Amino acid sequence: MNKKIERNYLEINSLADLNDTNISPEGYAIELLKPADFQINKFFYKTIGKKHHWVDRLTWTEKQWAEYTSNEKLKTYILKNRNDLAGYFELIIHHDENEVEIAYLGLLEEYQNKKLGSYLLSSAIKSSFLNNPQRVWVHTCSLDHKNALKNYTSRGMKIFRKETITV
Repeated sequence: MNKKIERNYLEINSLADLNDTNISPEGYAIELLKPADFQINKFFYKTIGKKHHWVDRLTWTEKQWAEYTSNEKLKTYILKNRNDLAGYFELIIHHDENEVEIAYLGLLEEYQNKKLGSYLLSSAIKSSFLNNPQRVWVHTCSLDHKNALKNYTSRGMKIFRKETITV
């Protein structure tokens, strides 16, 4: 069965354009994952992604995961609720283009619909601009969480490209 998917590419060009949530939820903290731990990236990818059709990496070997997460261009941040994992985002720094891509961003299901997505995205954008890029970009599609596109535009990101793909 073929399914049409709407994909949107969004960008933000300055930290001044960020509509920050100014909410720092009590008991939550975002930490840079250091050293890299591919098991954590793999856990979030599989757990969050199963509802959103994240399938590209499902066939990756442990070696591929380890190589990906140990790449110096990748930064993984973890959202914790005290000591429990709640969500994450991956940033890929594209030095040649002077931009940062928010490659993956998501919350575990039990942490969704609690306004944590806006906090997580604001943190991803702020963390991206620590690298002084000309822009930060992301893509989202109609398979992602129902509030994903709204969250991106509410934070100040602008759509720069749209496409329809068939899967």
